[in-house]
Amino acid sequence: MNLKTTLLGTTFQFKDLKEVMAKANEEKSGDQLAGISAQDAKERIAAKEVLADLTLADIRNHPLLPPETDEVSRVIEHALNEKIYAEVRNWTVAELREYLLRQETGNPDIRRLSRGLTSEMVAAAAKLMTNLDLVQAASKMEVTSHCNITIGQKGVLAGRAQPNHPTDNIQGIKAALFEALSYGIGDAVIGINPVIDSADSVKHILQMTKEVMEKWQIPTQNCVLAHIKTQMRAIRQGAPADMVFQSLAGTEDGNKAFGIDVALLDEADELITREGTGTGPNLWYFETGQGSELSAEAHHGIDQVTLESRCYGLARKYKPFIVNTVVGFIGPEYLYDSKQVIRAGLEDHFMGKLQGLPMGVDVCYTNHMKADQNDMDNLAVLLSAAGVNYLIGVAMADDCMLNYQSTSYHDIATLRELMRLRPAPAFEQWLVRMGLMDNGRLTPLAGDPSLFM
Repeated sequence: MNLKTTLLGTTFQFKDLKEVMAKANEEKSGDQLAGISAQDAKERIAAKEVLADLTLADIRNHPLLPPETDEVSRVIEHALNEKIYAEVRNWTVAELREYLLRQETGNPDIRRLSRGLTSEMVAAAAKLMTNLDLVQAASKMEVTSHCNITIGQKGVLAGRAQPNHPTDNIQGIKAALFEALSYGIGDAVIGINPVIDSADSVKHILQMTKEVMEKWQIPTQNCVLAHIKTQMRAIRQGAPADMVFQSLAGTEDGNKAFGIDVALLDEADELITREGTGTGPNLWYFETGQGSELSAEAHHGIDQVTLESRCYGLARKYKPFIVNTVVGFIGPEYLYDSKQVIRAGLEDHFMGKLQGLPMGVDVCYTNHMKADQNDMDNLAVLLSAAGVNYLIGVAMADDCMLNYQSTSYHDIATLRELMRLRPAPAFEQWLVRMGLMDNGRLTPLAGDPSLFM
């Protein structure tokens, strides 16, 4: 590999691919904290120039984390379609970027190509793209998935109802859920983050959501976002779970910090397939977010964008119903301000979609980050233009349990109206029957949760 370039009389020599990948990143406070970022814009441009001229074979032949020492690397390598890879192995990263952005390259072309790319190749392409490039390329990609209903179709923006409660109070969760439903939110999933990580608590919440779904004949799916081991205990006790959930990292050591490994995920996959209440075939919900590996001291000197892409390489093994990056949740240590959060949200959505995943984004920030709700509005509009499968909806955009800011139920409804998008077809039919939507628009009943009381 040629790892050297000269810019305006200054020669830049990078020691290996890992350094090139890290320094080609757009500015990220997490990379700075890890001590692997470019020193200035000039070094960043030099790294991008070197990366642009490397071939896809160069990236595969110089693994950042060898399969011999990391099971995430083994999953990614095992999934590669050798025939498709052989067709493109001599492409440069610049040529991959150009192919994705060409007007004549469509969704079927990209879906086929993706099977011949590793997660590191996908991350490399993202590093050469502007924000507009990331929106344009992702907007071509349609990834549908089916649990109890289908989402991800062109022209559809689904929403996760996230009616969290600071004490897991069932009536409190119900109240927030009814508000979500009244705004037409909940087609992606009714998904609750529990305070109490116990099988009994998970079971009670799943039973309540399933009862609401059955009483009102709501075409959606439920999930409780406890640790996978807790969900498995609840399912074995008879809890009605349509899907199982787990957070993922991009390295084996990062996943160990989450208390998981591939063997455990395989066991959970077999359990939800055998005993879950979802129709399928897509029965998983994964969450990710740039910086988690650094938090666990499990990044191995690899930049956070590449590690995030590796999360998606692991996720696609399980053919999930939904994946989302909780893009601004960790805080300014990893994404310092709104500029970095917006960039990361667009990167993550693009990288996940290119790897064939049904991607959503939690458009969010923490209160100690240099960002505000206007910044989140900007990112939500950009993601809607990029064809994001779903967004997260919480009451008043303020999660009272997790203590961070996201998008509200009515924010998602507004984005649908603004961008001429619709709920998932089966869910929209239900909204029409309930009198909440007519001809693609919310009715005057919308936003009134007393309809369900």
